[in-house]
Amino acid sequence: MATVSAAPRTMPVVPAPTGDWTRAVVTLPGDWVLTGATSTGTPAVQGYALDRERGRYVAADRRYEETWAAPRGGTAAVVDYERAGRIGLLDLGHGTVRWIRTGSHIMTPHWSPDGRRLVLTVLDKESGSFSLGVLDAATGAYRTFPVDTDRYFCTDHCFFTWSRDGREVALQQTDPGAPRSESRPHTRRGVQFFSATNGRPTRFVPVPGDPAGPWSWSPDGRLVVIKGQDGPRLAEVATGRVIGPAPAEDAVWVAGDRLLHRVGWTAEMALVDLDGRELARQALPASLDVNLTLAIAPR
Repeated sequence: MATVSAAPRTMPVVPAPTGDWTRAVVTLPGDWVLTGATSTGTPAVQGYALDRERGRYVAADRRYEETWAAPRGGTAAVVDYERAGRIGLLDLGHGTVRWIRTGSHIMTPHWSPDGRRLVLTVLDKESGSFSLGVLDAATGAYRTFPVDTDRYFCTDHCFFTWSRDGREVALQQTDPGAPRSESRPHTRRGVQFFSATNGRPTRFVPVPGDPAGPWSWSPDGRLVVIKGQDGPRLAEVATGRVIGPAPAEDAVWVAGDRLLHRVGWTAEMALVDLDGRELARQALPASLDVNLTLAIAPR
């Protein structure tokens, strides 16, 4: 089977939108769109979220250190570091924010593929144990489910994210018998899935790394893009066998043999096939700071 490799730049760059780019949807190769951009710390950089109903981007208040746009709908999750233990649901049409008490969530909040729910990684600082938090963006209902962290053991960079169909959430599993170092990612024995409805464990897959989100899984469920010990990798879900390198650890599966990714920390997106051939390249608006984390989703 062909594998992804570092692809030389072979395609002309489609120019970025000119003028006020926020007034129209920024389309990307593979029929995907830019749904938002966020800083992830202080000082906060201007964040944006796509209001799909109006077909334009909303600039978030600069007091929010994080602005996580939903892949669908008209809501973004915002984080104000002065409101510890809470997350805000920003209505993009009206500009109002509803604050939900969630507890001490850590890492990045992750939207479900349909934009209806957020999954949070909640940490009990005293015990060091994780809980799974699921927030319904429409109703504001929030539930937490404790996780047996002795049985479902995770160290290093641990966070819950979604399956591609949005029915389950996944948590990385550290190999307890492997040596651990601060200089490189900890060895993974696989990924454990849990029900997003009741928090119960559902299945285990032996992939040796961390999927970045729901779009990391191929549409047919056979392959996954992971952050491995030695960089981005492509692995078989059923066996965990590493097939080869991936272009980026947060590359998304656009179709069966197409991956879309940001080209390093640049203002360009590239579409590649599984042989590493570049099929298209798109420049992003110049006003988007290259240090912003981007959110993208199918059109």
